[in-house]
Amino acid sequence: MKKPAFRKKSAPEAFEPTEAYEAEETGYAPAEPLAAAGPAARSGGSRPTKSLLAAVAVLAVVFGIAEVRPPAAPATGEQGAAATVAQVERTAAVCPQPLQGLTGSTSLTAYTPPGAGTPTGGAGWLSDAAAPATPPTTAPSATPAPTASATPAPTGSAAPGKGTDKGAAPADARLTVAKPGTPVTAPAANGDTAPGTGAVANGALAPGFTVTQTTVVTEQRGLGMSGLTCTPAGTSFWFAGASTAGDRVDYLSLVNTESSAAVVDIKLYGDKGLIENDAANGITVAPGSSQSVLLSTLTKGAVTDLAVHVVARSGRLGAALHAADGNKGADWVPASVEPAPTQVLPGLPADTSAARLVVWAPPEDDADLKIQLAGKNGWFTPAGNESIHVKAGLVAAVDLGKITRDEVAGLRLSPSDDKHATPVVAGLRVDRAGSNGKSDAAWLTGSAPVGTRATVADNRAGASTLFLTSTGDAASVKVTASAGTGGGTPVTKEVQVPAGATVALPAPEPGGLNGSFALTVETVSGGPVVAARMLAVTTKDVPMFTVQALRDDHSSVKVPRAAQDPGVVQR
Repeated sequence: MKKPAFRKKSAPEAFEPTEAYEAEETGYAPAEPLAAAGPAARSGGSRPTKSLLAAVAVLAVVFGIAEVRPPAAPATGEQGAAATVAQVERTAAVCPQPLQGLTGSTSLTAYTPPGAGTPTGGAGWLSDAAAPATPPTTAPSATPAPTASATPAPTGSAAPGKGTDKGAAPADARLTVAKPGTPVTAPAANGDTAPGTGAVANGALAPGFTVTQTTVVTEQRGLGMSGLTCTPAGTSFWFAGASTAGDRVDYLSLVNTESSAAVVDIKLYGDKGLIENDAANGITVAPGSSQSVLLSTLTKGAVTDLAVHVVARSGRLGAALHAADGNKGADWVPASVEPAPTQVLPGLPADTSAARLVVWAPPEDDADLKIQLAGKNGWFTPAGNESIHVKAGLVAAVDLGKITRDEVAGLRLSPSDDKHATPVVAGLRVDRAGSNGKSDAAWLTGSAPVGTRATVADNRAGASTLFLTSTGDAASVKVTASAGTGGGTPVTKEVQVPAGATVALPAPEPGGLNGSFALTVETVSGGPVVAARMLAVTTKDVPMFTVQALRDDHSSVKVPRAAQDPGVVQR
């Protein structure tokens, strides 16, 4: 594949004044000093006495102003009050291509929790990103098939400027959200070339707006349930736990819902370090389009454990990693938080039949990490799996087996030596098997706390379990089940989480539930708390499940209070 050529735009030359004024000490730069000095100064000094007097007069005026008007003191009292808190007015997210094969089905569920304020107006919707003009006849790879146009005509809200300018949902939206507090669900496009989706909410529907994508595949290749919470477009995405060995078929989905093209590099790390491949660099994703990249086309051979870093050179996009392990299970590998010395992975089920931990360390330093579990009574170290050593720039992995021993848990990695803290990225594959030997898999990753509020949509009657882990002090958490997509009465429950412990509870369900519902978690006190939701549905005798972490929805922002301060012009 011919790589696109880029040319740097030369920066404008810095302005260099023709006259140098020694103004730093006084804070002033007099305008037109030569004119103020009179024509004699310009003509070579024929009247030196008058010129000198004029110059002295100008300096006297300058220093006189500086003397009688000292810089104003910083604002105090009400003018220096703390920043105010305001609700966000627009929220956008990107959902990946379903990667559902020919027979799989995918549902999209959108929800905005009711707010404390009284905002009015607004709209929320989901629309497809344009599919490639010429669908590939073989498995997608890092070399996209040429299309009829460099910038395909996108559809729906993924199309720049369509529907979003007036703040209303476009006519071809896949679904629309009418009001906060009631989730809406709709099927995604059918087929193995279904595009990604762009989600937008504004006005009263923006604060806390979230979208969950859930796919069920019953054919042997890619068997299992795959779910994820759609994420905002960005420029950097980390994943740990990918593979190109055995029956694994892992795809990276790239969806651009922005108005300009995105150019990305895909960096793959294995047990021998960075895997060099020119085909992984400079991949262009046109506005309003979707691409899927088969990882095995980039690794030059089978690699059992991989960390993946997607970096946008220009533009922004959504990136998601899907893993399928033959008939052993499939799911999305969630994007991790940024590399950090301590990583917490919530959501280990009690009936975990196998677990595999994958960790990446940066090229600058090795990482020595403690492995701890947050059980029902607090943090403890699993016997035989006390630590993991990761060499600089490499990926290390360890099989943890039935590490939970029939108890729910969260997993924490932290430096063995606090003075030697190396930022890492971590992922954990979790398998659950039925009595018939059939199994499914899910992937957990380093997560952030729920903070003030976090929500996950697409919960179903008798099928959702909530995991709450307090990584600090004992915490009190409020859990709210919304109305259902087809009706129901919201229900709220308060849950106590001991310090360093994990509590699992069947998700509370709304009264008179009809359809699927959303779960909202709010930290009342203590913590911080990390949380995850497991959706488990047995289909064709397969114990299918998927796990999603709940992260702060950042529905409000701090707005600094401005105050008049004339003194700033004199500093």
